Amino acid sequence: MKVDILAIAAHPDDIEISASGTLMKHLSLGKKVAIIDLTEGELGSRGTIETRREEATASSKILGIENRVNLQMPDGFFELSKENKLKLITQIRRFKPDVVLANALSDRHPDHGRAAQLVNDVCFLSGLVKIKTEWENKIQDPWRPKLLFHYIQEVYRKPDFVVDITPFVDKKIESIQAFKTQFFDPNSNEPNTPISGKEYFDFLKGRWMDFGKSIGVQYAEGFNFSRPIGVEDMTELL
Repeated sequence: MKVDILAIAAHPDDIEISASGTLMKHLSLGKKVAIIDLTEGELGSRGTIETRREEATASSKILGIENRVNLQMPDGFFELSKENKLKLITQIRRFKPDVVLANALSDRHPDHGRAAQLVNDVCFLSGLVKIKTEWENKIQDPWRPKLLFHYIQEVYRKPDFVVDITPFVDKKIESIQAFKTQFFDPNSNEPNTPISGKEYFDFLKGRWMDFGKSIGVQYAEGFNFSRPIGVEDMTELL
């Protein structure tokens, strides 16, 4: 079950909006990728748990993701509790990622910053030998990811680095639109939300273009470090 990158999100569709281009790019490079959604997004004004489950499955197929887990923590009310940390530690040790992607360090939705803190805590705790967890009736070995990055969401944050996603933008938009109850649908009778208008995709593309311009490409996704990264050879950053 070991993966190279484990992308963790407070809600289904967080990954699609902010980091799916990066995941597809790394899949194209032969990397193994998995997604964990902490909640089912049940407090969203549009859709239901059932439709969001179906949409997450459809989006995963578009992205080429075979492993996607939902931990069913309560949307809007999950806590940085021992129970929730152990749930996530179990998954970290199951997938053994080298790189973890997590929600924005702070954002409009309070779940995003809280999820970022939960993941940050768990990436450390998962490496502690005295914390015991089991998966499929087997005691798990400790595992600490090498890198933790936070994708940028609605509130603008200056990225520490960006990833060129230009070849994957059309597929990225398709994966977002798989959440058809959440985003623009001219035939929907559900309430309007900040992300349900047609102009929301203009906002998203503008953000990706802004990040892309900073490195001379058309579209990119931005990320923040949770801590400084050591570099042995600066020329490897070219």
